[in-house]
Amino acid sequence: MEQDQAWVVIAQQRRALADLLDDLTPQEWEAPSLCERWRVRDVAAHLAMTPHSPGIGRILYEGLRARGDFDGLNHDMAVRYAARPTAELVAGLRADAENRSRPAITTWRNLLFDTIVHVQDVALPLGRGVPMPPDGTVAGLDRVWRMGWPFWARRRLRGLRLVATDADWAVGDGDEVRGPAGALLLLVTGRGAVAQPLLDGPGTARLTTSAG
Repeated sequence: MEQDQAWVVIAQQRRALADLLDDLTPQEWEAPSLCERWRVRDVAAHLAMTPHSPGIGRILYEGLRARGDFDGLNHDMAVRYAARPTAELVAGLRADAENRSRPAITTWRNLLFDTIVHVQDVALPLGRGVPMPPDGTVAGLDRVWRMGWPFWARRRLRGLRLVATDADWAVGDGDEVRGPAGALLLLVTGRGAVAQPLLDGPGTARLTTSAG
């Protein structure tokens, strides 16, 4: 996927999340997302603040405060941003849907799958359906499979062959795990508990130990 196409998908996903958030009750805003220790509010804030991420100096300072814990840094920054009124978070997602600014420590390729997956982190536990964009999902699969940290997908899923049943995408060697590309993207990004019921094939018996 080309960069311009990726930004179009990111904008569509931001608007889709804003539409979902419009209808949430106060209790749903505080509900757990798929991300451990992250509320729905925190994930929404993370995506809303992305175009306004602080510069590299502030990120390094926050990283030192978090003692090198990047996940902790992300969490703490999102929680602080999440203190804003919910209407402000929703309005920010819409206003910045096409904003191509990004944090200094990431790339547009990472931002693509990050946005797609985080929308599902909100939608799925609330029982809401937000379609995962086919081309963006496959591009996300390619990116996550090639990268190491933080998912280490090739290491965790060594000995398995992942095959998308709705797209021309397959990687790995070994026992097959088959399913929709969206479910595979959830799997490779560490959301195996949600992905596993959507997958089949002889390799699924190993997912409880491989996907963690």
